[in-house]
Amino acid sequence: MTWRLRLHGVGNASAVELGSAMATLERDGEPWLTIDCGGEGLTAFLAHYGRMPEALFVTHTHLDHIAGFERLFVAHYFDPQRRGKVRLYVPATVVPLLHQRVADYPNVLAEGGVNFWDAFQLVPVSGHFWHGGLRLEVFATRHHWPDSAFGLRLRGSAIWTGDTRPIPEVLAKYADAGELIAHDCALYGNPSHSGIEDLEREYSRELLNRCLLYHYGSREEGDVLAARGYRVGRPGEAIELAEPTVTQLPS
Repeated sequence: MTWRLRLHGVGNASAVELGSAMATLERDGEPWLTIDCGGEGLTAFLAHYGRMPEALFVTHTHLDHIAGFERLFVAHYFDPQRRGKVRLYVPATVVPLLHQRVADYPNVLAEGGVNFWDAFQLVPVSGHFWHGGLRLEVFATRHHWPDSAFGLRLRGSAIWTGDTRPIPEVLAKYADAGELIAHDCALYGNPSHSGIEDLEREYSRELLNRCLLYHYGSREEGDVLAARGYRVGRPGEAIELAEPTVTQLPS
């Protein structure tokens, strides 16, 4: 069994040419769990796989991470074979925010008679959830406002921080099994996002060596981060992952 992390987009909200920050955990070359649903990211997903995602985890509800939901709704609602079957794993405190952002619109279809959530199987989550027989962990990050943004761990394999400031005490707990750490990082930080000097100040060299940086501002900015010796994610890149060491359901 092979595992990969495929990057559909690696840019911040202004870096359209890099695509919206979005990725998919692949198992044996097939999409297993997709992280977020940005507009450019969804386009990249479709271009690569030729179909819509069937299972997603939502980190938070800034539009560069959820702008693809209207297309996702249309694709699944109007396909009787897929309607109500795409799984959305959403941290419980993010559910009302996601509803306000994408679902709370009068008459999602002009004809009426349809709820936005009819197209999906919404699964609110807290500290962990099960998907495809494996247990994944969810942790809070520091982005914009408390309890509004979360990261994801597939133990022993990969961490996706989502948008965040440095979280050393969190990664001390959730990145203790050698995982690749896909981490929000630009050249310069701000109150909602990490800059490279923030990471260098807060994280050990061992942890920095496991980081894959994304959510930066331009190709040139990515090149500068790479020139400083860091691994920088690029749009469309697929990164080999270690086999997960998570709890599995018996077969």
